[in-house]
Amino acid sequence: MATIYEVSEAAGVSLATVSRVMNGNARVSERTRQKVLDAMDALGYRPNAIAQSLASNRTNSIGLLVSELHGSYFGELMSTIELILKKHGKHVIITAGHVEEHRETEAIDFLTSRRCDALILHAEAVSDDYLTKLGKSGVPVAVVNRKVEGMEDQCFVADNENGGYLATKAAIDNGHKKIGYISGPLFKQDATERLNGHVRALNDAGIDNEPTLLFEGDYHESSGQEGFGKLFSDNADLSVLVCANDEMASGAMTAAREAGLNIPDDLSVIGFDNVLFSRYLHPKLTTINNPVHSMGEMAAAWILENVYDIKSPEPIVHVFEPELVERDSLGPL
Repeated sequence: MATIYEVSEAAGVSLATVSRVMNGNARVSERTRQKVLDAMDALGYRPNAIAQSLASNRTNSIGLLVSELHGSYFGELMSTIELILKKHGKHVIITAGHVEEHRETEAIDFLTSRRCDALILHAEAVSDDYLTKLGKSGVPVAVVNRKVEGMEDQCFVADNENGGYLATKAAIDNGHKKIGYISGPLFKQDATERLNGHVRALNDAGIDNEPTLLFEGDYHESSGQEGFGKLFSDNADLSVLVCANDEMASGAMTAAREAGLNIPDDLSVIGFDNVLFSRYLHPKLTTINNPVHSMGEMAAAWILENVYDIKSPEPIVHVFEPELVERDSLGPL
């Protein structure tokens, strides 16, 4: 089996340079890096990952915590982060917290026990105080879809309040005044912010915020169906449903059709997230584009820059603006 000494000799570089290449150090030129990689390939050299991590105090692995492993939103987040880090020779260890505090802390403990160089967290149940203490513990932490006071330069969030405002304003601009709203679970920061934006749009238009027009869902399709049933039974003149995510909007559309309503002639529906399936629903869903790809991209770039000294080609951005995506499920009153 080839040794690191033979790789050094074949590439015509020092042992230190070979080590820097294996550890993904940015201070090696592309030409030199390729010479070392070619020599490793020609000799069939495979670094010992354990020895490498002990020598460099790096495992070249990043822990990623998400709420769930299924769904378009988390799928895009995970694939974006993994793809960017993999380009730089870093590996991602993924675990789920399932929006329960003890499961999130267990998942984070698991990732730190694996000596991950850094953590990217989509955490919804642990407290801000917990995240603040974790951020001061020595492990670099990037937080996605949540703003933590004092950690703003480590957080990557969409302006959910403005997104909620844009969704309801689109309904109002189309003449709707009897507007039902299906929120996400209101213990979540993003759900509360989207609801706040909805209320602001109503206030700006002089429309009363009636309690009977609000249903608290759980971001799953079934609560969209349940929310439609509750809101429509209490408000027969309901003309539009604004939903805090596309899954609930999909459920609401299914329930509306089963009730004999035509979308958007009898009822308009607006979603939030712009996940892949939203453009394939019938009718195609008007929604708010949630820049999850950009959030994941910037979180990964922040880790590369702050942990591995690999500079981002673009400035690191922390707050992202959502946009209205107009399709066919929203019509005039």
